[in-house]
Amino acid sequence: MDQFTINLLFVGASFALYIGIAIWARAGSTAEFYAAGRGVHPVTNGMATAADWMSAASFISMAGLIAFTGYDNSTFLMGWTGGYVLLALLLAPYLRKFGKYTVSEFIGDRFYSPTARLVAVICLLVASITYVIGQMQGVGIAFGRFLEIDAFWGLLLGACVVFAYAVFGGMKGVTYTQVAQYVVLITAYTIPAVFISLQLTGNPIPGLGLFSEHQASGQPLLVKLDEIVTELGFREYTAHHGDTFNMVLFTLSLMIGTAGLPHVIMRFFTVPRVADARWSAGWTLVFIALLYLTAPAVGAMARLNITDMMWPNGTAGDPVSVEMIESDARYDWMATWQKTGLLGWEDKNGDGRIVYFNDKNPDSVAKAEAAGWGSENELTNFNQDILVLANPEIANLPGWVIGLVAAGGLAAALSTAAGLLLAISSAVSHDLLKGQLTPNMSERNELMAARISMAVAIVVAVLLGLNPPGFAAQTVALAFGLAAASIFPALMMGIFTKVNNKGAVAGMVAGLIVTLVYIFLHKGWFFIPDTNSFTDADPLLGTIKSTSFGAVGALINFAVAFAVSKMTAPLPKEIEELVESVRIPRGAGAAQDH
Repeated sequence: MDQFTINLLFVGASFALYIGIAIWARAGSTAEFYAAGRGVHPVTNGMATAADWMSAASFISMAGLIAFTGYDNSTFLMGWTGGYVLLALLLAPYLRKFGKYTVSEFIGDRFYSPTARLVAVICLLVASITYVIGQMQGVGIAFGRFLEIDAFWGLLLGACVVFAYAVFGGMKGVTYTQVAQYVVLITAYTIPAVFISLQLTGNPIPGLGLFSEHQASGQPLLVKLDEIVTELGFREYTAHHGDTFNMVLFTLSLMIGTAGLPHVIMRFFTVPRVADARWSAGWTLVFIALLYLTAPAVGAMARLNITDMMWPNGTAGDPVSVEMIESDARYDWMATWQKTGLLGWEDKNGDGRIVYFNDKNPDSVAKAEAAGWGSENELTNFNQDILVLANPEIANLPGWVIGLVAAGGLAAALSTAAGLLLAISSAVSHDLLKGQLTPNMSERNELMAARISMAVAIVVAVLLGLNPPGFAAQTVALAFGLAAASIFPALMMGIFTKVNNKGAVAGMVAGLIVTLVYIFLHKGWFFIPDTNSFTDADPLLGTIKSTSFGAVGALINFAVAFAVSKMTAPLPKEIEELVESVRIPRGAGAAQDH
């Protein structure tokens, strides 16, 4: 059986499972569409939240960014994991106790203002649509490879699949679909990692294999990797090379952005009790850790395998020949990925070899010229988002493992895309239409509006996904920055402070606008290519990149909110009591001296 047929079997079987679950658990009411009827078990919800959380950025893109940058991109791991701890401890239980369906509804009621709810809807839509661009980008890459079609057609096909099970199933259908998707994606991520770790180090646990001995050389694996990449003119893999201030801001932006993501917060509205929200958060951390402890090993081992493929005789020998790429079965993956437009190579000097090195490093160029290989890197395109999906092929693993990874990559992208689309549809139908414009809307019409808004959001995501502002994880990082600058401060102030409605609205508007403008100045207005005035290599403010600005936007939000609140009317007494009832357990009294 050829690889294409194996891929179809794995992907087709997983999709049949997802759509079958969506039909079985189809939402019949708004309570089931928005919050799954609030009857989801904490363990089930933890698994579904983990699938919702571990998007294409985590499964497909993160290991690629770590592989090609090394230590400096460990910020993705620290920021996303740390942010989830913040969410679990500071927000999830209190928001569940408040008892609403959506984040915007909480903000509208807590800040006793339809305007605050409307601004929260706008912030949510901007962050969620930016986030879903990255997911649809990952869907296009995964479909493009495993159906051996252009990534554009993969993107359109993926959009149709998301529409099929998210639009009809609602939160109830998506919850149980995401449980299945978690099982698929974590299996697909860890099995290839175990095989590759065994190949390179003899250790079956990838996280431990990363710090084990590289069997072929007898050196520690990371020492061997540092040696190879520096010989090719790249920076040392395990060292810190970037700006520390920007690194701290980026990590902080990811952390507080995580705690402000509406599609993840919505999951805590699906459990029966406040205590269940805490247990859900704990179980989610366990399920997330299974992938996040493996990702650094996947990145490092993949980078080592790629350099071995391009330099089969070692970096002291000759680079791979065009003849070997075309005739050796171990290199078939290159021809397959070339069809997607995400991998490319060119024999620029006609010497019959493809030389891979850092042609921005003068020492490497001089070495290549002296050896007669030319002065240019001939691996002309290696999209970092393909690394995890190509990893089993690069390591020459069995066909069923490659098919499993196909299904896992799609599961990761589709699960988060569905969660985001639910957040978008809830904001439009429940918060904007039902809550603001047409309060007398029937439940049936509200469900219809939710499904139509979700379909429109898919179309917008596809159009923007055709020209994404970066790799999947970088695009997602922008969304985290927008959530950090707008939604997270409003939630924190709503639970723990006495900021009033005018302060909250002013803060959200200030944080969103400043962050959005900073991103557009660096990534292009509305992400249209060549409309940017700056780049992340040469930022507007010192060393602060667009992906790191969310933390600055959050500080602006807090500062504006507190300043405006101090200058306007104090919090009404009933709202102050509402805040205390959310934060303080019912029946708790003052401490007694015994």
